[in-house]
Amino acid sequence: MVKFFGGPVTGVSLGLTYTETALLTVAGMMTSVVIFSIVGRAASKWLSARRRAKQKPMFSKKSRRIVQIWCRFGITGVAFLTPILLTPIFGTIVASLFGAPRKHILIHMLWSSIFWSAILNLMVFEFGQMAEGLLLSITNF
Repeated sequence: MVKFFGGPVTGVSLGLTYTETALLTVAGMMTSVVIFSIVGRAASKWLSARRRAKQKPMFSKKSRRIVQIWCRFGITGVAFLTPILLTPIFGTIVASLFGAPRKHILIHMLWSSIFWSAILNLMVFEFGQMAEGLLLSITNF
């Protein structure tokens, strides 16, 4: 639920089917989205206080990029990029910090998790077998 890429790889290693792995990947992301949409504002305040305590600058390259994405695309852009660039936790906190309603966060993160879960699981299931065959042929050489 913390790292979106771990779901497909874990599903394959456990011998789960594509559908089972995709559904569990979505469920893992949505679990963290629900939890952090509830505590999102408090978590963002904690992160801000921590940054101030460490005397880090208010804006970094990463935070500027996130603000640009939010200004251009809003919750849709943040949700789209959450599984691949941000973590589900950080993406949800960002959306909460910018004031997106919880209902919008849940809806947009759901379609994003379904979309990316389908693509990443397809890649792991299809190309994982090719990589496995390549490794076997190299070791038999």
